[in-house]
Amino acid sequence: MPIETLGGDVKLPDGTPVPLSKAVRAGDFLILSGQLGFGPDGRIVEGGIEAQTRQCIENAKALLEEVGSDLSQVAKATIWLTDTADFGAFNKVYGSYFPSQPPARSAVCSALMVPGAVVEIEFLAYDPG
Repeated sequence: MPIETLGGDVKLPDGTPVPLSKAVRAGDFLILSGQLGFGPDGRIVEGGIEAQTRQCIENAKALLEEVGSDLSQVAKATIWLTDTADFGAFNKVYGSYFPSQPPARSAVCSALMVPGAVVEIEFLAYDPG
């Protein structure tokens, strides 16, 4: 089965195209590119780790819904935080989206490529539909 790109083109707020797919379908799996705390205006939301975590997950939720899936299908998440001190606040918000049967998860501390971003989350969903 071929890999299918989903979600349309990715562009920076100034219109510059970015060489990545928002998501791909590979067989029964949906693989979302790393989600950052970009608000509707294309800028990182203000409010620190909690606001950015919420925005990351809302962005993923919207993308999953756009391709006919939802957060309940997420099997794995990989998280990058820029500050280990943010881990507790991150977990509080993250846990509110996955209150039971949370996905498998990895979390690391690392610099991110987008100035002002403090969290990035990549999702893998199982979606045989």
